[in-house]
Amino acid sequence: MIYELAEKAENAVKNNCDAYEIYVDESNVIELESEQNELNFAKEEIEQGIGIRVIKDNRIGFAFTSNLDKISETANQAIENTKLTKKDENYAFAEKEKVVDVKKVYDKKFNDLDLGEAVDLLKSLIATAGDSGCEVTGSGFSASEGRSLILNSNGVSIEDEGTGFGMSLSVTIQKDGEIATAYNSQSSRFFDLDSEKLATEVCDLAKNSLNAKAIETNDYDVVLDYYAAIGLLQTFLNAFDGENVRRGRSILKDKIGSEIANPSLCITDNPLMEKGMISSKCDGEGTPSQKTDLIKDGVLNSFIYDIYTANKVNGKTTSNGYRSSYLSTPMISPSNLEFKFSEMKDISEIDKGILTTSVLGAHTANPISGDFSVEASNAFKIENGELTDPINKAMISGNIFEIMKKVEGIKSEIKQYGPYVIPKLLAHDIRVVGQN
Repeated sequence: MIYELAEKAENAVKNNCDAYEIYVDESNVIELESEQNELNFAKEEIEQGIGIRVIKDNRIGFAFTSNLDKISETANQAIENTKLTKKDENYAFAEKEKVVDVKKVYDKKFNDLDLGEAVDLLKSLIATAGDSGCEVTGSGFSASEGRSLILNSNGVSIEDEGTGFGMSLSVTIQKDGEIATAYNSQSSRFFDLDSEKLATEVCDLAKNSLNAKAIETNDYDVVLDYYAAIGLLQTFLNAFDGENVRRGRSILKDKIGSEIANPSLCITDNPLMEKGMISSKCDGEGTPSQKTDLIKDGVLNSFIYDIYTANKVNGKTTSNGYRSSYLSTPMISPSNLEFKFSEMKDISEIDKGILTTSVLGAHTANPISGDFSVEASNAFKIENGELTDPINKAMISGNIFEIMKKVEGIKSEIKQYGPYVIPKLLAHDIRVVGQN
């Protein structure tokens, strides 16, 4: 079916432009949400659409539609829209190259999953949390199947498919007039989510956060749990965006070949990773997926590019031109970012420090300098290698680029949240300002 749609679009544009790219996208989604203990939102939706990009006289045009009876009109609109853009010789579409298959990104279980089974799973999550003495403030479940086809005038024709499942839970607990909250989520390419484990972890975190005590203002070693780490890493990874580098908005712009991180750290953008949540045969432009070492043994090795930005700097795309759906054009974005340390530290080796589960206000970090000041959430003291008292309130401030020069990995499970595939991280000598 998607090939027929692509061919119809191809026939409508191929004689009226210099180059074309057709992207067909179809998805089947199940979504559930609860407010407190009650299911308040349920959706099962199938969506299909087509996005068409064309180049004519070095101008680019784009149009999309979900009305599959109007493909010809959409093609004409894409051509017409080239009149609205400036001439630029850097516009180009992907060349035909060898494509590598990705493994373990599709679960056939999705075909047998119905809304009732999804509701039962969410109810089980809520019940387990309730049995643990927590009050559920919100929870959610999602399952999706996606299929896409990208076809262009250079002979590219790549079909891809995948599934994804996710579950989240937020709770609150009250005791002796004190209130504590907690949140966590799971995601997987396969329907192997563990509602009991998620509910237990979240409720334990909330319970352990009660009876919080103030912490003395000082410099500490800070263990960044997964959510805390990704909150701060977003600013760091923005500096690898080729467009930010080209425009001078990256502090790393002149540092290729320089040591910018702990020599034990390698960061690889890996869209071919087995079971990776952002793994695919190609990016949203039809460039076959490839691994890119961003940092190798602490040394800056590469930035990430789409075709247009790579052409602007006389470089080559790193297969990082992704799009969210047929509704949008490709944008530079990472795939699965694997953080690998040659050496890892055990939390038992930390004499004095804190662990923070998440941070509030990470979006306020300076996107260029990397300076940040955030509030630690669900944080705990580390004394003689053990987690002790929960911390009442504390602000953490520092510079993410300075942190990465000495960052260490903590021996812990490797998890994926969004694009980040990480262990817990250890940041050294971070200013922590205690609050009563």
